[in-house]
Amino acid sequence: MKPGLLRSVLFWIHLASGLIVGLVVGVMSFTGVALAFEPQLIDQADRDARHAAPPPPGTPRLSVEAMLAKVKEARPGAQPTAVTLFPEPDSVVSVATGRNSAVYVHPFTGEVREQGAKGLRAFFHTMEDAHRWLAVSGEQRAIGKAVTGVSNLAFFFLGLTGLFLWWPRKWTLRSLRPTLWFRGGLKGKARDFNWHNVIGFWSLPVLLVLTASGAVISYKWASNLVFTLTGNPAPNAQGPSVSPPVPVPTPAPGARPQEMDALFAVAMTQAKPWETITLRLPTPPKDNAAPGAGQGEGGPRGEGRPKGEGAPRGEGGPRGEGAARGEGGPKGGAAGEGRPGGPGGAGRGGPQASTFTVREQDRWPLFSTVQVSLDPFTGQALRTETYADFNSGRKVRTWLRFLHTGEALGWLGQLVAGLASLGAVFLVYTGYSLSWRRFFPRRRTQTEAPEVVTPASTESKTNAA
Repeated sequence: MKPGLLRSVLFWIHLASGLIVGLVVGVMSFTGVALAFEPQLIDQADRDARHAAPPPPGTPRLSVEAMLAKVKEARPGAQPTAVTLFPEPDSVVSVATGRNSAVYVHPFTGEVREQGAKGLRAFFHTMEDAHRWLAVSGEQRAIGKAVTGVSNLAFFFLGLTGLFLWWPRKWTLRSLRPTLWFRGGLKGKARDFNWHNVIGFWSLPVLLVLTASGAVISYKWASNLVFTLTGNPAPNAQGPSVSPPVPVPTPAPGARPQEMDALFAVAMTQAKPWETITLRLPTPPKDNAAPGAGQGEGGPRGEGRPKGEGAPRGEGGPRGEGAARGEGGPKGGAAGEGRPGGPGGAGRGGPQASTFTVREQDRWPLFSTVQVSLDPFTGQALRTETYADFNSGRKVRTWLRFLHTGEALGWLGQLVAGLASLGAVFLVYTGYSLSWRRFFPRRRTQTEAPEVVTPASTESKTNAA
């Protein structure tokens, strides 16, 4: 196929694809901008609610069991799913009570309070629902998820074809200048063409990462491909991977599980100075559910994204379980180990290890956590798993999850991802605008001066087409 014909064919495919998925891409991009700094904004707005006023001198700290009892007393019917401790002496204890809910408990008085920043949390929840499945609910949610997944793949294709169409025939400063930076004084089609090229050029590397990682989050085949390419077996569950169960030695007759405070104390000694430490509590098993079941496949924004206060924003950890604007289980707990039992939590085939997710202060990567599994009867450390213990497939898969939100590189990565998402909003606008002018051109007035044809203008028109 001749280069000119190939260019023409790709142009029309690029245009048609953009018209079809543009609105959905625009929604996903806009909500991506809104969600860029969700963790920092929530933490800042919620700081007062997390503050525990000092009790009278000599007041003993309540045990974790006592705090859970206070939660059940204040919220009848609530099923605590995770407990998160913070190192600050004036901080509350966070107790997750479901996929989208959590409460704070004063560690000395037992006062149970709601999380703060309700309006802000509701806003982010709406943005995330729109980002992942276009804010539809019920049985229609699967359709919304399918639409966003396909649109994300199409946006990846638009980026590649856009690069091909942008590629200059001659690499000269004169030919590159109109597509590398904004030009002043332009209006109408010339302005939109300039914006589309400049924003597309500078945003493309980040947008390719965001869309590729979104595909890995949305589709199991894409996730499995990461493991295949790195020479590792793909896990059965959607997500980076689920660690194999930790066998617990058969307890002595009459042995009773240790108190949670004692287990927390042991877990703290297994890690460096920490920011949060979360214990995932046992949940009633569901029929025909395998370990780790219930972990949503997530949407393009991230897998199983938790909103629950508490666990680390690391693999499978809170921001909710499975942390991503997606991966895995209930929000607000520590995922990663499927469904580890709490102290003495009996699971299928016997007691399960008590597994803690520890988010250390000086950590790298920034999303990494330490999984500490203990014998609930003796407190003996059965396994300590860090990011360094992951196979290459799981490492790459986890990086992709957090590159999607920018969190892998901290606030700077979030800023870059947010700016690229904002650029995508303008790409959608200028793309539709250019298409409108192509199909519905304005008639030129007779008084308009005839255009002087020059080699430079001819090349510009060819590129614009």
